[in-house]
Amino acid sequence: MKPGDWLPLPYRVSRRVRETGDVVTLTLAPDGRSLPGFLPGQFAMLYAPGVGEVPISVSAIPGDGTLVHTIRAVGAVSGALHDARTGTVLGVRGPFGTPWRADGREDLLVVAGGIGLAPLRPVIRNTVARSPDRRLVLIAGARTPADLPYRRELDELSTRDGADVVLTVDRAAGHWTGRVGFVTEPLAVHPLDPDRTTALLCGPEPMMRFCARTLLDRGVPAERIEVSLERNMQCGIGSCGHCQLGPLLLCRTGPVVGYHVAEPLLMVKEL
Repeated sequence: MKPGDWLPLPYRVSRRVRETGDVVTLTLAPDGRSLPGFLPGQFAMLYAPGVGEVPISVSAIPGDGTLVHTIRAVGAVSGALHDARTGTVLGVRGPFGTPWRADGREDLLVVAGGIGLAPLRPVIRNTVARSPDRRLVLIAGARTPADLPYRRELDELSTRDGADVVLTVDRAAGHWTGRVGFVTEPLAVHPLDPDRTTALLCGPEPMMRFCARTLLDRGVPAERIEVSLERNMQCGIGSCGHCQLGPLLLCRTGPVVGYHVAEPLLMVKEL
């Protein structure tokens, strides 16, 4: 057992940034001992004292001992974390789970739905910083323009050479002049070389299934498509069994899984 497996370590909210109406990004600084380093795609169990604990993926890896998590308020625990103000002490366990396997020189295709962009953000940042010549395609969708997180970063990314950023929303509002529709629509027609593309998908499960099917139809092998799966994670270390998906315990053998492994499991409704 490593520190942070069972007992949460105290981290203090050092910065709070509102992304959308119900989404914030928290920077957490260790209030004493810090946890080992996280990798893109891994998650922490965040504890709101007196309320409970939920799994939240890291949305940035500054490398200075702090943790960054983007949180959407959807329930009691995530709501308490979302509402935590600067100076609030939270409990953190981790790192848990499998990371994105996005190293290499092939084209990187990232498809995200809503808050699903958060676990992919570290991969995008790493690619920009470490592989400036690597082609990067980001297709991101949300319910409305107001639900798209990281708008300033997305605007900056769209100006980078070698980066294609496609944003789409289910319903246009305000001054939105971009695409309207599901992410599968631009994905079906955006130029890609199936023999040199690695695809990373994160968002609602139906979205990921449809996107993966679109990529398979376009010739991208299932082994080069990765998805981040979500189940009821309670312990984070594969002991309680709540996150079981067929033979997988997603807190330990996920949440990032190759689609050649995930596809047959996602076709079974009982799982």
